[in-house]
Amino acid sequence: MDYIRVKFNEIEDERHESYITHNLAEVLIIVMCSVMCGLDGLAELVIFAEKRRKFFRNKFGIEQIPSKPTFSRILNMVNGDKVAEVIIEIMLERTKFMCHISNILAVDGKAIRSTVKDGKPNSAMQILTAYLTESGVVLGQKTIHEKTNEIPVFQEMLGFLNVKGKTITADALHCQKETCKKIIKGEGNYVLGLKENQKLLYDDVVLFISDKINSESIEQFTTIEKNGGRIEKRICQKVTDINWLEAKDDWAGLKSVFSVRRITTSKNKTTDETGYYITSSDAPAEELLKITREHWKIESLHWLLDVVFSEDECELLSENGHKTLNILRKLALLIHRQFIAKHSKKCSVKANLLNCLLDEDLLFRVLDNL
Repeated sequence: MDYIRVKFNEIEDERHESYITHNLAEVLIIVMCSVMCGLDGLAELVIFAEKRRKFFRNKFGIEQIPSKPTFSRILNMVNGDKVAEVIIEIMLERTKFMCHISNILAVDGKAIRSTVKDGKPNSAMQILTAYLTESGVVLGQKTIHEKTNEIPVFQEMLGFLNVKGKTITADALHCQKETCKKIIKGEGNYVLGLKENQKLLYDDVVLFISDKINSESIEQFTTIEKNGGRIEKRICQKVTDINWLEAKDDWAGLKSVFSVRRITTSKNKTTDETGYYITSSDAPAEELLKITREHWKIESLHWLLDVVFSEDECELLSENGHKTLNILRKLALLIHRQFIAKHSKKCSVKANLLNCLLDEDLLFRVLDNL
């Protein structure tokens, strides 16, 4: 844990005079431990810190537990972006091998619903995350403010993300020519959803794939799985030659278009939907289907932030506080998953959070993975 203290001390350059009575690294260690136990409300955080006063003194050498106003003030003033940078460095440092073999980088935004302003339903603070799906590591994140949207923020992120050799996945909102250009310039590949925000391209692709006369120009791969009482059938159809596509030269690196049809049958109903995609990869249909399924993991990440950590109910008022807690939750998910996998434990992340809350020795063993 000395490593964590050293990394958190890097944030001291941003310190405010209000930190003087409390070491910022120590405060962040307390907050991190609270989040590792599934807590992040200020009142819960203070109770936890007080009840674990001996634990923090013996394990971390922390003698003074901050008050609720001090926690609030520090979370408000600490540079949330700097905290995120340091946590991402920790993730990358502790998962070097996994990151080297993680080639799929999913990008998606998530709103924190508790930040919606009265009378402004679209004013929620959003965080755009770039997520290595195979390792569970966040490679980068940026805040989306009320007067902008994901598109320019993602394009800005591509200016500092290392996408070389990686396949970037994103929903149809990011099916933009400039985005494709930046990804190709960074020597990455893209698999982007395609909808009617690019109407001419979308109509051409849908028409070609749905016309049976073109069946010989289409490579197909199908999977059928039973999952939780449902039967899920996925059919990927990849167009092997896009010379017919008039707009192909307008999209940097474009090599293929494809569709994924998902048919889900349960006891009560059947759903049938088809998604369309463009890609700079010429991978076979089987691989393209795998890539689109990997993108689901970032949606799962965002779902867990709400279900496991109740992020949408977080009542902090400051943007810095939300940024700090958001990245700490992501770190907690990564560390708990690694611990569960390493020890072959048959329990959920939520159950492991509770176990850490009740057992301080277990909490320290989980943190020891850092």
